[in-house]
Amino acid sequence: MKNIYNACANAGEKYYGNKNALVPGANIAGFERVAEAMMAQGLV
Repeated sequence: MKNIYNACANAGEKYYGNKNALVPGANIAGFERVAEAMMAQGLV
């Protein structure tokens, strides 16, 4: 749970400038994780 919170908070801070933007941060963190997995498999 700590890793999930940190990923959401860090993404919220990076893209929204606010560490409390957890919902958009969660969406971005999830998208980044999917994109990394697709690149690792050579799909992108």
